[in-house]
Amino acid sequence: MFSSLFFYSWWNIAYLPLILISMLFNYVIGNSLNKEIKENKKTFSKKSILIFGIVANVSLLGYFKYADFFIENFNLMLNSNVNLLHLVLPLAISFFTFQQIAYLVDSYRQETKEYDFLNYALFVTFFPQLIAGPIVHHKEMMPQFANNRNMVKNYKNIALGVFIFSLGLFKKVVIADTFAVWANTGFDTAITLNLFEAWATSLSYTFQLYFDFSGYTDMAIGISLLFNIKLPINFNSPYKARNIQDFWRRWHITLSRFLRDYIYIPLGGNKISSFRTYSNLLATFVIGGFWHGAGWTFLFWGFLHGIALVIHRLWSNLGFKMWTWLAWFITFNFVNVAWVFFRAKEWDDAVKVLGGMIGLNGVVISDKLSNKLAFLVDYGITFDVVTKHIHSGNKSLTWLLVGIFFILFFKNSMEKRDSFNLNYKNLFLAFICFVYSILCLNKISEFLYFNF
Repeated sequence: MFSSLFFYSWWNIAYLPLILISMLFNYVIGNSLNKEIKENKKTFSKKSILIFGIVANVSLLGYFKYADFFIENFNLMLNSNVNLLHLVLPLAISFFTFQQIAYLVDSYRQETKEYDFLNYALFVTFFPQLIAGPIVHHKEMMPQFANNRNMVKNYKNIALGVFIFSLGLFKKVVIADTFAVWANTGFDTAITLNLFEAWATSLSYTFQLYFDFSGYTDMAIGISLLFNIKLPINFNSPYKARNIQDFWRRWHITLSRFLRDYIYIPLGGNKISSFRTYSNLLATFVIGGFWHGAGWTFLFWGFLHGIALVIHRLWSNLGFKMWTWLAWFITFNFVNVAWVFFRAKEWDDAVKVLGGMIGLNGVVISDKLSNKLAFLVDYGITFDVVTKHIHSGNKSLTWLLVGIFFILFFKNSMEKRDSFNLNYKNLFLAFICFVYSILCLNKISEFLYFNF
C-alpha cells in the first residue's frame, strides 16, 4: 500500500493528501453503512449516509474536473467574466472516485465487510490499476489480498505476467504512439483535410485509443500477476462487435459494468416501461460521456451512444435482422465517427474532420495515377500527394490496413492469456515485444487516459 502511495505521489506529491482524505472519508462512511443502525430521531438512516457519501465524492470530482466547464458556460449564458480556476486534474481521480462510490453502494447493500483501513487503502491505491483501471469491486480484490497462497512465488504467474505486460507495452509504445502522430496532426494541426486525410485521421485515433488503453490495461493485468493478483478483463476485441450493445460488452468492460450496476439499474433499468428503458439508457450514457471529460463534445459522444443503444433495442424488439458483415460495418463506422467528437478539443475540430470524411474539402488521388485517371478531373478529383497535410500520410494508410487486419483476425491479449503455455514461441514473442518497445521509449509518449 505504501509503495502504491509512493507511486501515486511521484507525479505530484501535493495531491497525496487528497487521495488519503478521500480514502479515510469513504472508509468511515463504508463502515457506517455496514453497521446496524437503529432508526430513531437521533441517528441518520443508511440511505441518508449513502447519499451524503455519494454527493461528497461527486462534489470532489466535480470541483477538480468540471469547475471551469461550469464557469465557462455560466459566463457564456450571463455574459459575465468570472475567472477560471485552472485546476490541475489530480491523477486518477475519476477512477478512484467511481471505485469508492461502488464500494459505498455495495456496503449499503451489505455486500462488503472491511474493518482494516490498510486493507481498504490497498484496495483503492493498488498501483497497477490505480491510474486508469480496470475499475474493480471490493469483493473481487480483497479475498485475493487476504489469501496467504498469493504471498508465495508463482513462476507460471510471473511468466504469464511478463508475457502480458510485454504485449501491452508493445501495443501502447509501438502501435498506439505510431497512430497518435497522424491523429494529433489531423485533429490539432491540419487546417483542412481531404477525404482520405480525414478518414486516416479518424481511424488513426480509433486505433490509437484502443491500443493505448487496452495496452495500459494489459500492463496492469501483467504487473498484477507478478503479485498473484488477477484483475478483471477490460477489453475483449471491441472492434469485432456486430452491434452497439455488443461493443459495450467488449469495450472498457469494468466501466460498462459500473454504469449498468450503479446508474442504469438504480434508475429503473428495463423493469418499468419501454419509454423509461430508453430514457434510462440515454441518461446513463450521457452521464458516462460527461464522466470522460468536461466538455460538450464528451456529452454529445455519450448522447450518440445512448441514441444508438435505443435504436438497437427498438430494432431487436421488432425482430429485424441484417447480414453479419453489414452489422459489423455499420457498428465499426458508427463507433469511429463517434470517436471524432470524443477526440475533438472543440466543435470546429470535429466539423473539420467530419466534413473531410464526407468529401466537403475535396478528394485527392495520388499524382502517380494522373495519366491513367485524368478523366476524373472533370468530376472534381485532384491529383497530388494523398495525405500531405498529416505527414508521412501514405505510411498511415498502410498502418491502418495492418491495424484492421490485427483487430479482426488475431487473438486479443486476453485470449492469448487464457491459452498461454510456457514455451519458446511465447518467450520469443515476449522478448521481441519488450525489447522493441524499450528501444522506442526515446519518443514522446502521451498517457492518453490522463485527462479522463
